[in-house]
Amino acid sequence: MSLPIADPSASHVIGARDQPLLDDTVGGLLHRIARRWPTRPALVVPAQGVRIDYATLDAAVTRLAAGLLALGLEAGDRIGIWSLNRAEWVLLQFASARAGLILVNINPAYRSHELEYALNLSGCRALVMARQFKTSDYVATLARLAPELADAAPGALHSATLPALRHVILLGDEDALPGMWRFNDVALCRDPQALAHVTTLQDTLHPNDPINIQFTSGTTGSPKGATLSHHNIVNNGYFIGEHMRLGPEDRLCIPVPFYHCFGMVLGNLACVTHGGCMVVPGEGFDALATLRTVEQERCTALHGVPTMFIAMLEHPHFAQFDLSTLRTGIMAGSPCPVEVMRQVVSRMHMEAVTIAYGMTETSPVSFQTTPDDPLARRVDSVGRVHPHVEVRLVDEEGRVVPRGETGELQTRGYSVMRGYWHDPARTAEALDAEGWMHTGDLATLDGDGYCRIVGRLKDMLIRGGENIYPREIEEFLYGHPDIADVQVFGVPDEKFGEEVCAWIRPREGAPRDAEAIRAYCRERIAYYKVPRYVEFVEEFPMTITGKVQKYLMREEMAERLSRAKD
Repeated sequence: MSLPIADPSASHVIGARDQPLLDDTVGGLLHRIARRWPTRPALVVPAQGVRIDYATLDAAVTRLAAGLLALGLEAGDRIGIWSLNRAEWVLLQFASARAGLILVNINPAYRSHELEYALNLSGCRALVMARQFKTSDYVATLARLAPELADAAPGALHSATLPALRHVILLGDEDALPGMWRFNDVALCRDPQALAHVTTLQDTLHPNDPINIQFTSGTTGSPKGATLSHHNIVNNGYFIGEHMRLGPEDRLCIPVPFYHCFGMVLGNLACVTHGGCMVVPGEGFDALATLRTVEQERCTALHGVPTMFIAMLEHPHFAQFDLSTLRTGIMAGSPCPVEVMRQVVSRMHMEAVTIAYGMTETSPVSFQTTPDDPLARRVDSVGRVHPHVEVRLVDEEGRVVPRGETGELQTRGYSVMRGYWHDPARTAEALDAEGWMHTGDLATLDGDGYCRIVGRLKDMLIRGGENIYPREIEEFLYGHPDIADVQVFGVPDEKFGEEVCAWIRPREGAPRDAEAIRAYCRERIAYYKVPRYVEFVEEFPMTITGKVQKYLMREEMAERLSRAKD
C-alpha cells in the first residue's frame, strides 16, 4: 500500500505512513526489547558455544560499552570492526551505539592498502579485529602498516601510517599481542564509574546522530563511506521485519556478512526490533554449515544472496536436511533468478520468502515484497515501496517517466544516508538539494506500484542503437536446463559499439556448447539480444557480500578480445 499522489499514471510512489517511525537509538532499542522479552533467546552462535537471552545480551552490551569508554574513547569517536561474523560483532554493534561511538564496518577481504584507506578516511581511534580467517592474517597485515605496535603499550599506539589509531582490540581467547587489548578484558568491564557513565550518556544521544559508516563496494574509484544514523537503520530494520512478519518466536539464520547492511540491518536489527533470535551459522558462508544450523536450531527464517541459495540447493547433501521449520527470509543483494526463487519456495519450505531491494546509502531497503504478494509478484518484482519512503523514476532530463517506462530510480525519506564521510563532492553527486538519492539503478513501476529493477545505468549496453538490459537476458537464460548461473554484460565492438557477452556456470555434467546456447537464444529472443560471446566458467568474481563484479568480467573479456584481434 502506498499513499496517493497527484498523477497516478506517473512513476512516483510514497510509502504508507499508518505505522509511525520509531524514535529509538540502537542501544535504546535493545534495552527496550530486553525489558519486554528478557528471557527470549537473543543470540545463538553454535561454533562459539554462545546462547544468550535478551537480558543477558543487554547486560553484556552495557559492560562492553563501559569498557570502551574506560579506554578513553568518547562519543563521536570512530571504532572499526575488521572481522567476519562472530558473537563479538553483534555485541560491538550495539555497544558502540550505546557508547555513542560511530562503528566503521571494514570489509574482511581488505588488504593493507584498503585497510589504511578505510581507517584514515574515517579517522578510527580504535580497531577491533580478528586474528585471522583462512588465509587472511589480519595481525600480520596491520603489523606491516603499523610496525610501531610491537613497542607500544596498549592504547598508546602512535603510527606514522595510521595517525588517528590508538587502540587495537583483538578478538579471541588467546593472550593479547604487543600493543593490543584483549576483547574479553574490555568486554568484562565492571568499573562502577564507567558503567554509570554509560547510563548518563544515554540521555545525550539522539536518534539522528551518525552511528555507522559503511564503505560501498563501488566498481570505480576509492570506496565511499556512507554515513548512517540510529534513525536510519533502526527504522529500516523494523519495517524489514514487519514485511517478513517476524515475531519473538522467530529464529533467523544469518549467513550473510555483518559488515554489510544485509547482515547488520536486514539480519540483526530486523530480529531485535521484533524480539527474534539471531542465529549465526559461521564466520563466513558455508552451504553445509548453514543447512546444518537451520536444521539443528529449528530456524524459521533464512537470509542470503542468490548465489548462497544456489549453493545450498545444489549441495550434494541437501536432501538429508530437515528444513521444514523455515517459513520466511530474504533473498537480496543482487538480482534474484526466477527459477532459484521457485526452488527456495518449493524445496526449502520458504513459502513466505521476500525479495528486497535497496542500497547501502538508503539503510538499505526501499522496496520489499510481503508474504501476501502472489508468488508471481515475488518472482518478477522487488515488491512495493517501503513505509515512509518516496521513490520516483526519471529520464535523462530528470522528468518523471510514465508507469511502465524505464527510468533511473531515485529515493528520499528517513532512510537516506547523511552523506559520504568527509566527501562533500561525491555526496553532492549522489544526493541532490531536494534530498533525492540518485541510485543509478534502472527500474520500472507498474500500475499497482510493483517495481522491477532492469539494470544499472552503467550496466546498460547499446548495440547498434538498441538499448539492452543484461538482467532481461539473464532471466531468460536461467530458464535453460543446463545453466546454473549466468551473468550478462557488454564488451566493446568496432561495428556495433558493444556486443553481448554471457558468462555461464553450467550445471554439473551439462555440456559446454556455446553455439547450442546461441541457437537456444536465437529461437526465443530478439537477434540483437543473443550473446555473441559465450564463456563457461566455474565461478564469477564477487565481493564478499556476494555481489557479482561485472566490471572485472568486462575488463577480462575486453583484454581477451584485444589479444585475439592482434
